[in-house]
Amino acid sequence: MKLAFTLSIKNIFGAKLRTFLNVFVLSFSFVVIIGLKGVMDGWDDQARRDSINWQFGQGQLIHEDYDPLDSFTILDGKGPIPENISGLTPILVHQASIYPQGRMLGATIKGIDLSQKSVLLPTKALINSKYNYPVIIGKRMAESSKLSIGDEVLIRWRDKNGTYDANRITVVDIFDSNVPAIDSGQIWMSIETLWEITGLNNQASFFIADKNYKHKPIKFWKFNSQEELLKPISDLVAQKNGSQSVIYFLLLTIALLAIFDTQVLSVFRRQSEIGTYIALGMTRQKVIGIFTFEGSLYSFIALILATIYGFPLLAWFADVGFAVPPADQKMGIPIADKIFPIFGLKLVFGTIFLVLFASTIVSFLPTRKISKLDPILALKGKKQ
Repeated sequence: MKLAFTLSIKNIFGAKLRTFLNVFVLSFSFVVIIGLKGVMDGWDDQARRDSINWQFGQGQLIHEDYDPLDSFTILDGKGPIPENISGLTPILVHQASIYPQGRMLGATIKGIDLSQKSVLLPTKALINSKYNYPVIIGKRMAESSKLSIGDEVLIRWRDKNGTYDANRITVVDIFDSNVPAIDSGQIWMSIETLWEITGLNNQASFFIADKNYKHKPIKFWKFNSQEELLKPISDLVAQKNGSQSVIYFLLLTIALLAIFDTQVLSVFRRQSEIGTYIALGMTRQKVIGIFTFEGSLYSFIALILATIYGFPLLAWFADVGFAVPPADQKMGIPIADKIFPIFGLKLVFGTIFLVLFASTIVSFLPTRKISKLDPILALKGKKQ
């Protein structure tokens, strides 16, 4: 092993420019793969955390006729609040239209218990308000409706009998959330106020569970756990990871191809040296081992180089984050202004193992020719 290491170091550093190019390309692949995968892991963590804190809580108890993704189910997707339940925050969903600056804008009113602690919605801003119909909206809704804190706007809705009614609501707070599902087109008010203006007393479309809730089957209501609610996010991140794997594959292929070509050239040009090793009594398997080790050593040196310039670069990247363009923030998925990458041990060591293993395999493939090499012809300088 000592002999193999000594010969490999001598040959690698003797190549100079070729060695530098191979090592740099491989180290660049290390850094880029870890960086891109870290961004996806950071987005996944941020999206899941924000969705839990702002929208899903510890799960949702949904009326069997209500589908959050189908606006046509809002009318019939509600029912009386079950008795003797705890750890649940009731929410009633109702359709409406608002008229800011003379424009008509479709909206969804959501009534919520003001004393809730299941999500981070600032419902306390509605308590003891001096206005008759105080509401809170998100930054996206404020941007699309051109409303600010203190603005009044006309709202029209239909009560339980289908009769149209209208009044003026006042925006008392605008919250900043990365979850569009609770923001875009949403108006939040006290559920008691919504019961009063619609006549839908003691009814809810769904409930948000807190940490104290223990689920028991309830007729007409179905419970969706956190993992079920977060599945669309997990599927989207998995799809994005699959798309990025093409980039990983190309980067790794370019780096490994350089090592492969170097090994092929090395075996071809050093046939006399190989013949000398065999003539001196070294087995073919040991010669193959020396050349394989020499090729895999590129990845170890690349790892050291990647650590030297990659560690501070990725640390800086994790600190400043990845800025998301405003257009991407309006795609309807939970995404922040900045995504802060997460470089976990699983990601780092998984990438290191993948590159080391792949480079070892690629280094071995060209050396198989040594097993068929005639040492006598090699010593005579005849290329085989």
